[in-house]
Amino acid sequence: MPKDLSIKKVIVIGSGPIIIGQAAEFDYAGTQACKALREEGIEVVLLNSNPATIMTDDDVADKVYIQPLNVNSLEYIIERERPDGILAAIGGQTGLNLVTEAYNDGILDKYNVRVLGTSIDAIRKAEDRKSFKDLMSEIGEPIAKSEIVDNLDDAVKFAQKIGYPIVIRPAFTLAGTGGGIAHDEDELKSVVYQGLTASPISQVLLEESLLGDKEIEFEVMRDSNDTAITVCSMENVDPVGIHTGDSIVVAPAQTLTDKDYQKLRSASLKIIRALKIEGGCNVQFSLNPKTKKYVVIEVNPRVSRSSALASKAAGYPIAKVTAKIAIGLQLHEILNYVTGKTKASFEPTLDYVVVKIPKWPFDKFGYADRKLGTQMKATGEVMAIDRSFESAFLKALVCLEGSVIGFRSEQHEKMSREQLVEKLKIADDGRIYAISAALRKDFSVEELHKLTQIDKWFLYKFQNIIKTERKLHTEEFSVELLKMAESMGFTDEEISLLTGKPKFIIDTLRRAHNIYPVHKIVDTCAAEFEAQTPYYYSTYEDDDENVVSNDEKVVVIGSGPVRIGQGIEFDYCSVHAIQGIKENNCESIIINNNPETVSTDFDIADKLYFEPLFIEDVSNVLRQELPKGVILQFGGQTALNLAPKLSKRGVPILGTSVASINVAEDRKRFEMLLSELKIKQPKSTAVTKIEEALKAASKIGYPVLLRPSYVTGGRAMKVVFNDKELIEYMQQAVQISPEYPVAVDQYIEGKEFEVDVVCDKNDILIPGIMEHIERSGVHSGDSFCVYPPQTLSDTVIKKALDFSKKIARALQVIGLMNIQFIAKGDDVYVIEVNPRASRTVPMMSKITKVPMVKLAINIMFSKSLKSQGYGSGLLPKSNLVAVKAPVFSFQKLTDVDIALNAEMKSTGEVLGIDNCYEKALIKAFMASGTPFVEKGKVLVSIRKKDLEESIPVVKKLQSLGFTVIAGICNKKFYDEAGVNVDLIDKSNTAEIARQIKSGEITMIFNLPEKDGNTNAPDFKLRKLSVVYKTPCFTCLDTIREYLKAWEYRLSNPELDYKTIEEYIK
Repeated sequence: MPKDLSIKKVIVIGSGPIIIGQAAEFDYAGTQACKALREEGIEVVLLNSNPATIMTDDDVADKVYIQPLNVNSLEYIIERERPDGILAAIGGQTGLNLVTEAYNDGILDKYNVRVLGTSIDAIRKAEDRKSFKDLMSEIGEPIAKSEIVDNLDDAVKFAQKIGYPIVIRPAFTLAGTGGGIAHDEDELKSVVYQGLTASPISQVLLEESLLGDKEIEFEVMRDSNDTAITVCSMENVDPVGIHTGDSIVVAPAQTLTDKDYQKLRSASLKIIRALKIEGGCNVQFSLNPKTKKYVVIEVNPRVSRSSALASKAAGYPIAKVTAKIAIGLQLHEILNYVTGKTKASFEPTLDYVVVKIPKWPFDKFGYADRKLGTQMKATGEVMAIDRSFESAFLKALVCLEGSVIGFRSEQHEKMSREQLVEKLKIADDGRIYAISAALRKDFSVEELHKLTQIDKWFLYKFQNIIKTERKLHTEEFSVELLKMAESMGFTDEEISLLTGKPKFIIDTLRRAHNIYPVHKIVDTCAAEFEAQTPYYYSTYEDDDENVVSNDEKVVVIGSGPVRIGQGIEFDYCSVHAIQGIKENNCESIIINNNPETVSTDFDIADKLYFEPLFIEDVSNVLRQELPKGVILQFGGQTALNLAPKLSKRGVPILGTSVASINVAEDRKRFEMLLSELKIKQPKSTAVTKIEEALKAASKIGYPVLLRPSYVTGGRAMKVVFNDKELIEYMQQAVQISPEYPVAVDQYIEGKEFEVDVVCDKNDILIPGIMEHIERSGVHSGDSFCVYPPQTLSDTVIKKALDFSKKIARALQVIGLMNIQFIAKGDDVYVIEVNPRASRTVPMMSKITKVPMVKLAINIMFSKSLKSQGYGSGLLPKSNLVAVKAPVFSFQKLTDVDIALNAEMKSTGEVLGIDNCYEKALIKAFMASGTPFVEKGKVLVSIRKKDLEESIPVVKKLQSLGFTVIAGICNKKFYDEAGVNVDLIDKSNTAEIARQIKSGEITMIFNLPEKDGNTNAPDFKLRKLSVVYKTPCFTCLDTIREYLKAWEYRLSNPELDYKTIEEYIK
C-alpha cells in the first residue's frame, strides 16, 4: 500500500530532557523519524523542550518549537499549525503520555488530528496493566500471577494471598519509575505508594516474583498489512529482577535453544499483532531455565530505550521504519538502508556479538545505594561489537573509561573468599568484578551460578577470560599467546601488566608479526548481501572488510556514554563537527561507542567505527586511515584526555594545540598565565598531599573550593568550611585522581556567568553571555541560566569581553573555548577555562542562530572568523529571552542528596523562551516538571548563616498566601525578626511525611548545613520531597525566582508558544 497522501503535515512529539530511563536514544529516534518523514515530502513540526539535542536543530524539522511538553503548549501549536497527524511513538513515555492526555481531553478530535502509527487503543492495551492482562489471557500468552491495585489495602491483601517477594510495576511510567521488589509488608507499602504516586493513572501491577529466570527481549516491527518481523533478540546477562537498563545485555540472545528462540519469537509476533501496533515494539519475557516455561513481563508499544541498542546492533533503523509505517507505507515498500537492495521486511541476521554495559553515576555519588533492582539507575550505556562474547565484553568494559583496563577491580581483588560470597549475593554495579575476583580464587561455575543465578554459559565465558589471564601470567610470552589475548579482547596495557613485559616488547612483536585488528562491516544480513553503509567494528581475523580511501580525511573523537557532566550536548557537537567537515569537502570519520546517540547512526559520518575511546583502539583506526588530523574538542573531557597520548604518538591534533590545552588544564600554569595577563582569579594553590591542602586553606582562609584536574561535571568539586571537611575530601579525592593535583581555591560568593568563545588565534566571537541565576557554589550545569544577562553591569560585561580576548590569544585557541566568571560588584574573576566545546554550545547556537561548531571547524580548515560573516566580539542581544532549567533524576536515585553544590547532579536540561524574562522563567519551571503550587504549608529549614537573607523570601511566601512552618531554632530567629511562623517538630519525620502525603505541606525550602549527610534530619526532609514529588528548593536564588514567576502568573496567566525565530524578531 502506498503512503497516505492525505497526510501532508505531521507534528512529532519529542521526549523532553535527558533523565535516567529516557536519554539520548530518543534524540536518535526523533531525529531519524523527522528525517524519514521529510524524505517522503511531509512537512514536519517538532515539539520538544530539550535544547541540547540534534532533534531540536533547525534543519531537522520544518518548524521547531522548543517549548514545554504539556497539553497547553500542544494545543496552542496544533491550533497554529493544523497538522494532519501526530506521531507519539518516538517520544518515549513522555511523548506517549502527552498524546494520550491530549486525546482524552478531546484536543485531537477538536482539530481533526489523527494519531499516526500505533493507535491510542493499542497504547492503552499495552500500557494499562488491566487491559494488558486481559489481552494476554485472551490470546493465550502466559503472564505472572498478578493483581492490579489502586490502593495500599488491596496491595497488602494480594501479598498475603501470594506471599513475598512481590514485584511492583506502575502503569504508564518509564524505566521502572516508582517500581521495585518488596520482601515484606513495610517494603510493600513503601514501594506501592511510590508506584501509585509515579503512575499518571494511579495504578500498579503486583506480580509474583520470577527472580532467577532468564530475561529475554525481542524488538519487533509490524505494518498495517499485518506483516511482522523480529529485528533483534537480546538477552540480559543478569537474571530477572534487575531492570534491563541496568543489566549487561547481549545481542543476539546467546543461551536459547532453537526451540526456545522460535517459541519466544512466535509469541512476540503474536503479541504485536494482537495489539495491532504499527511500527516498533519491544516485548520482554521471563524464561525459566529448568522448566522452559516463559512469561510475558512487559510490552512497550513504542520505540523504546532498547530500540536504539537493537538498531545499532542489527543495523536496522527502527525509528525511521516506524515513521514510514506511520504514514501508510508497508515493510515490503521500505528500503533496507544498509544493503540498499533488500526491503525492511527482511529480518536482520547477525554474524557477530554485541554487548551493552550500563554506565552508572555512582562515581559521583559514593554514598548512594548501589544495589540494582527493577528501577533503572544507569545514566547511559556503551556498546561493543566483536566475533565472540569474551572479546565484545572486554571491549565494552574498556568503553566505560575510568581506571578500568580489564576484567578486574582492586576493591574486589582485596576481598576474602567469605566476603566475596556475600558480595556475589547482592546485585549491584560491582558484581561483575566480584565474579572475576571469585574466579581468580577458584570459585567453580556451579558455585557462582547458585550465588548469582547468572546462566552458566556466561559464567564459563568469564572463566575463559580468567584462564587466558593465567596463561599470560604464568606461561612464556610468545606470538601465539599475544594473538590469543588480543583476539579475546585484552588491551596491551593489561597484557603488559599480566606478563610483566614492557609495552615496547609487545609493540615489537606486533610489528614483526603484523598482529593488528582488521575491521568488519555491520551488514544486517551476515554477508549475504553487500552492505553500502560504512559502519565498522574491529576484530582479530584475517579478512579485512575496511575500504580505506585516498581522500583527505578528518577523524572526530566522540564523547562515549552519557553521564552526569558529559551528556548529549557533546554528541550534538560531534554531529555538527561531522557536518562541518563534509561541507569542507573532506571525508568525515567518527569513533564512538554510545548506541543511544545520533553520532553513531550509520548515515551521519562517511565512516563510523564503533570502538572504545581507549588510546589503543583509537590508534588502530588512525593507523589504517592516516587522517589529516584528529579533532578532540567536541567529545568532552573524554576526547580531550586523549590529547597528550595522541600527540606523543605523532598524531596531528586539529584545533587548539596540546600545549595550550595543558596550560588551561594545569592549575599552576594557568594561574601564572592569568597573573601575567593581569586578570583576577580566586587565590589558588595546587596540592597533592593533605598537609599541603591544610596549609593552603589556612593561608587562603575558609571557605575554600576544592577541585581535581581533568574532570567532567565538577566531579569531586566541593566547598569546605573547616579542616575536618578538607581532610575527608582529600582522602577521597586523591583516590579519584592520583596523578593530578587538587586545586584549593578561594571561594568567592558572587554572580557567576559564562561565555562560549569561537576563536581563530586572532579574533574572537562571543554569541552571547549566559548569566547564572544561582550564586557561585552551585555547579553551572545545575544552575538556572538566562540569556541575555539580566543583572550584569556594562562594566562587568566589558571586562569579561576583554579577558576573553586576552585568554584566547594567549592560549592561541583554534575553535571553541568556554570561560566561567564570577562578578562581585564590578570586580570580575576568571574561575575556569575549558579549551573545548561546553555543555552550553547547543543551546547558545540555537538561541543566537550562530552555528558555533561549524564556525570552529571552518577555522580548523584555515578560514578566518572575519570571512565567515558572523562578525566578531560580543554579538548584540536579540529580543529573545531564554532561561535554561536543570532537570534531575532523583526519583531514580532516591538516596542521592538533592541539595545543590559545586558537584553537578542534573542529568538534563530544558529551555523556556519568550520576549519577557518572567514568561521564559515560567516556561522553564513548567518544562522542568516543577509545579506552581497554589496553596498549603511551606516547611522552612535554613542554616544559620543564611537566616538573615531568607527573611524576604519567607515574607514573600506569606504574602502569596502560604503558611510557613519551621523547626524550633528557625522559628525563634524569625519570631525575633518580627516574622511569625508556625512551629513543627522537625525530628518527627513520620508526621512530616504524613503532612506531605496528605497535601498539607506543599513545598520545602531547605538550606542545609552540610549536604550528603544521610543521617541528618534535613536530608530526610529532602528525601521525602523526592518520594512525594514535592517541590524542594535548596538555594535562595532559585526559590526567589520561582516566587517571582509564581507572582507574575497571577496577573499574566496567558502564555504563547512560538518558535525561537519568532521571538528573536
